[in-house]
Amino acid sequence: MDRTRLVESVVMQILAGVSGGVAGELSGYFGGGFGGAVLSGIDKISFPGDTKTTLAATLSTARDSMGAAANSGIAGYFAGGFDTALISDVDKITFPADTKTTLSAFLTTARRYLRGMANSGTAGYFGGGLGPGSLSGIDKITFPADSKSTLSATLTTARYSTAGMANSGTAGYFGGGYDGSPVAGIDKITFPGDTKTTLSAVLTNARYNLAAMANSGTAGYFGGGEDSGGLISGIDKITFPADTKTTLSATLTTGNSGPGAMANTGVAGYFGGGVDGGGYVSRIDKITFPADTKTTLSATLTTARNQLGAFADCGVF
Repeated sequence: MDRTRLVESVVMQILAGVSGGVAGELSGYFGGGFGGAVLSGIDKISFPGDTKTTLAATLSTARDSMGAAANSGIAGYFAGGFDTALISDVDKITFPADTKTTLSAFLTTARRYLRGMANSGTAGYFGGGLGPGSLSGIDKITFPADSKSTLSATLTTARYSTAGMANSGTAGYFGGGYDGSPVAGIDKITFPGDTKTTLSAVLTNARYNLAAMANSGTAGYFGGGEDSGGLISGIDKITFPADTKTTLSATLTTGNSGPGAMANTGVAGYFGGGVDGGGYVSRIDKITFPADTKTTLSATLTTARNQLGAFADCGVF
């Protein structure tokens, strides 16, 4: 996102806060997951008040371990996952009414443990996964027709339980995952050519079951997950455009595996759900930009869960 679009987005958020907002605008969504059973519900966090409601619309089937991405201001997408079998369907939540439809397009391979990111206004990308073997392919859903194609570029190794985030208009990133062992590398898909490179920067811990979100135009964040030593609470930051890595002094409240993450660009990012030493998590941690301080919302997910998907509507970029 360029500076002009970022300013416009923040102004929209301020106006929404003054006027009470328009239903469905400027909100984050956490959908599906596993909390003792697979779930179909979608919780909505309305910005800037961070209040939680639950959509009347639900996923087509209760499922976990799906990928998620949003065409901000227009619609969000939940792709793949697992209910009683691997899923190739893509559900679409159209803003601002938050109605659910299912695309006629579907993933090339039914899969779980995939992850998503989006070049908002142009396309969403779903990469990696387990279907049943580890996968390296990246499917692309082109907006607004929602047609599916598959990139010639692939992840560096076939992997699952990675995390995805994007610097909209510039590039998307898939970091971490599991390819027989935990992964520290970060692959970059540069828009619009969709070419793949691998960053020289790597995650502090090789890890899987992590989550990622981005303050588009500024930095992306990879948080939580697990490695061979156990659960991770740390959050790594990739600063655009140089793609340098630092590690926040702030951490998630606990080491956390399988959270979902989304961001209100220019304002804050959110890590919700997961599983820690105490069981499934309903907590939502908030990282406020640009200081990257951590607080925990009073609002919680309707059901404690992990392996959920998340995306945000920050208005039209």
